[in-house]
Amino acid sequence: MFKKIIIVLAATIFLAVAVPLSAQQVLMNSAETINKGNLKLAVFPTVLFGKNGGDSLWGVAGRFGYGLTPSLDIEAKAAFFKGLKYFGVDVEYWFLKGENFNISAALGGHMTDVNGGGDSKGIDTALLASTRPAKSLEVYGGLMLSFDSVKNADNYTLAHLVPGIEYRINEDLDFLAEVGIALNDNSRSYASVGLALYLMR
Repeated sequence: MFKKIIIVLAATIFLAVAVPLSAQQVLMNSAETINKGNLKLAVFPTVLFGKNGGDSLWGVAGRFGYGLTPSLDIEAKAAFFKGLKYFGVDVEYWFLKGENFNISAALGGHMTDVNGGGDSKGIDTALLASTRPAKSLEVYGGLMLSFDSVKNADNYTLAHLVPGIEYRINEDLDFLAEVGIALNDNSRSYASVGLALYLMR
């Protein structure tokens, strides 16, 4: 009963933050999917680095997910920066399970709300690989692409190469940190760090 109350409160807090607040998605997970029947609540302070003389933007990204099968999960995504809000959802499939090497792929969609116009919607894709050099540590890398469509404007693509780490603090809590390296002129490099809480059903 207590765990159910925590799950309901976690979901409520996540949605309450996501509705009024603002951005760019982050990966912030290894190639392993959420365990079947488990819930994940994650929050990551994130900085989008300035480009062409512009200022960096600080914000927060979050994910709320559920393990559908031993190899498939679904996650709601939100990110918030000054003047920019991002909301989306994706599914991730863990298709290669090696002894110490894993690969997964994610596919989803999003909407971006930009103050002053320029709102967009699009498709998100990611390919992730990870390995475990130590019992509690995973090192992962990913290629993240977003294909955005803007009403009455040119479409554009965001592309990032994403190295990161995931460290298991205890059975229910992970620490994560990653850097998104921009691969084209439309993208901004970023850094993100935070915690992921797993709630057992």
